[in-house]
Amino acid sequence: MYESIVSALPAANLAGGPAIALQLGVFTVAVFVVAVAYDLWTAVVPGLAAIGVAAVGSYLMLQFGDASRTAEAPPRYYRLLYGSSIEVVLAVLAFIALLTHLFVYEPQFVGQPSPLATLLPAAVTTADEPLMQALFGREPPIVAVYLTLLVLWDLCYRIGTSWWAAVVSLYREIRLARSAESASTFRRLDVLNVGFAGTQVLLVPFLLDRPVLFLAVTGHVLAVAVVSGAALTLSLRNAAAAGG
Repeated sequence: MYESIVSALPAANLAGGPAIALQLGVFTVAVFVVAVAYDLWTAVVPGLAAIGVAAVGSYLMLQFGDASRTAEAPPRYYRLLYGSSIEVVLAVLAFIALLTHLFVYEPQFVGQPSPLATLLPAAVTTADEPLMQALFGREPPIVAVYLTLLVLWDLCYRIGTSWWAAVVSLYREIRLARSAESASTFRRLDVLNVGFAGTQVLLVPFLLDRPVLFLAVTGHVLAVAVVSGAALTLSLRNAAAAGG
């Protein structure tokens, strides 16, 4: 999806670095314009962090796509990874869950003791006001909210992509046969996917008073690490069994 969006830009033929630079530049300028227009400087640092995570994620996604397409694997692997669009479904589910949390859960339960607190590090506290209000005040500017939701969708799409890549990798190791050379490539891709998910850790410092979001982000990173790590372990075990 990311590649199709970039290639569809009118009068542009961008790929790789230029596309990511354009993405980073447009969003960064938009954040500063909104900050100047509405005096929302407290939202600039978390906004830039989210944009940085999205940009790094774009780079790693392109690296993953380029490397995976050069490896030999059964057609079913590529149909699952690129032809099912399940990563979009996962992204939509994640985004809807995030909106529900921001606009329904937090306004109702913010400031109340969270049962999650017992499961999280002591540094994770509970905020006294909803996140959108903390960033933009009691009457958030429409443009600021629009830009924020756009960036958040960008992050949710990358979460969905990483989830699905991890699941397909594990399925690949359990059910599909590959050559020794392609198996080595796929092991590198598993490591890359863990790094892809790990970029979300850069958002954690801004979530230390949001137990649900803190748990969601760290849980996502750990889940991808576990599933991709299982695929990597199976690949190494299969290679050792085959003497390769």
